[in-house]
Amino acid sequence: MTSRRLTGSALRVTVFIGENDTWHHKPLYAEIVRRAHEAGLAGASVFRGIEGFGASSLVHTSRLLSLSEDLPVAIVIVDTEDRVRAFLPQLDELVAEGLVILDDCEVIRYVGRDADPSEGGDQA
Repeated sequence: MTSRRLTGSALRVTVFIGENDTWHHKPLYAEIVRRAHEAGLAGASVFRGIEGFGASSLVHTSRLLSLSEDLPVAIVIVDTEDRVRAFLPQLDELVAEGLVILDDCEVIRYVGRDADPSEGGDQA
């Protein structure tokens, strides 16, 4: 696979869900990343939060003595506006509870490395 270059105006979609959210018994964040990759989007990254709350107003935190359940997770995807908007129906299908936001952004530098089978892949 050849690496893509992306510069200039772009659209960022951020999906906020819970760490324990699933899609067919697998982590929902993994399914979102898989589908973004399959759709040929420029990249996707998953970030695990240490504390947060959403529509339920229940605070989830890693500060408690017992390990917190269902910490917040953010999936960030950036690509051209057309490509991101074409992907939104898949998020509608996948995200039953959570928050999906769109932001205009400007990509200053996005350069992939050449595919090397000995490496584990590249990150967004």
